[in-house]
Amino acid sequence: MKLLKSAVVAISLAFSLGSFSTAVVACEDGRTCFGPAEAINITVGHVALAIKAADDKSGKQEVLAHIKAAKDASKEINANDVVDRKRQRAVAHLKKAKKALKSNDFQSAEDHLGAAEKGFAELKSFL
Repeated sequence: MKLLKSAVVAISLAFSLGSFSTAVVACEDGRTCFGPAEAINITVGHVALAIKAADDKSGKQEVLAHIKAAKDASKEINANDVVDRKRQRAVAHLKKAKKALKSNDFQSAEDHLGAAEKGFAELKSFL
């Protein structure tokens, strides 16, 4: 009887674990839904929008919002250690641009955003 009970519990546990996909669960929080190449494209797009907004001097808050979106999108880039180190260097330029914007230095912010865009674009060669 003990053996039968253990077998039933083990079988029901195996069926319940196999009944749903872990890939579906991984996308619930909105992360790991993109491949590294697509995440790089999204991040470069947000940085380009931040550069355009900084060129237009349309508003510090708009540029900061694009920088935040780029930083959030960059978290999706997960390929290997080399890519991660290069990604962190590009994110450092985003942080410097944010700091420059807070002191109303739009030119320095544009320079750092350009360096960040170049850094993120180079990540494709390391995939």
